[in-house]
Amino acid sequence: MISNRRPTVLAYGVGVDSTAMLVELVSRGEKPDLVLTADTRVEKPLTYAYLDMIRPWMAAHGIHFELVTYQTKRFKHWPPYQGLAEMALTNGTLPSKSLGGSSCSLKYKKAPQDTYLRTWQPAIDAWARGEKVVRLIGLDAGKQDSRRYAHAATIEDPLYEYQYPLREWGWDRERCIKRIREAGLPVPPKSSCFFCIGMTPEEVRELPRWCLRTIVLVEARAAPRLHTAEGLWRRGTKMRPGSMTAFIRHELLLPEAEIDAIVRDAPTELVKFQDGAARLPLEQRPTLTDWLSRFNAGARRAA
Repeated sequence: MISNRRPTVLAYGVGVDSTAMLVELVSRGEKPDLVLTADTRVEKPLTYAYLDMIRPWMAAHGIHFELVTYQTKRFKHWPPYQGLAEMALTNGTLPSKSLGGSSCSLKYKKAPQDTYLRTWQPAIDAWARGEKVVRLIGLDAGKQDSRRYAHAATIEDPLYEYQYPLREWGWDRERCIKRIREAGLPVPPKSSCFFCIGMTPEEVRELPRWCLRTIVLVEARAAPRLHTAEGLWRRGTKMRPGSMTAFIRHELLLPEAEIDAIVRDAPTELVKFQDGAARLPLEQRPTLTDWLSRFNAGARRAA
């Protein structure tokens, strides 16, 4: 039970900074009351693998962990869909960041955590006492996160007080990596959606076949509506094109014929599926997850 004090929640992104923060807080006897991770449903496979490893570690240390996901509720004209990729495919668009926006994290990361916390009794009790819930954020003291912190520190929230332990300790990314290794844990991969604009060419090269097929599908489905973006990478650079499909094709990560077939056939087949599902009562509609499972069935077996 949490005593009559302000509860603490650690926002766990399954990356280096938040893992190091968690490990150090536990070693200091200051474990958070709740560790909360938001799943976009399209995290990199290595991130899910790390989460499978770290969850037993948290359980062994008596940490209350919850995995939350943004829940889409309105399906008037669509088959039910969940997660960032299924949203993009349903609406024939790209994630916001690929179009110059920044709402991906707000909708698929922050919002589901906020929703969960509104039902978490320790938070409800703290707010009833007129207190704020403490949210622990993994921004380190390095140059890149310092720029992010400069903006975050200006935000006032009536419900939460945001604290940044890594910055208080003066830890940069290298110090975080060292601390994770000292705890006997593997260093987590960079966490992101596998089709995020921030993916590097090397990270795309490491993706399994079913992820590559999904990338090609997402870009092909959105292509008719793209005017200012070439694809998921938005615009080309000296290091890579703006289209991840073009990169996958150039690097021979998928067979040319397979890419051509996805681009030519899959968007039309998906729209037909959506139209058919929309004619059924909501409780009888197949989900977009069902369609994607069939689309990637062979690729997942081969991965």
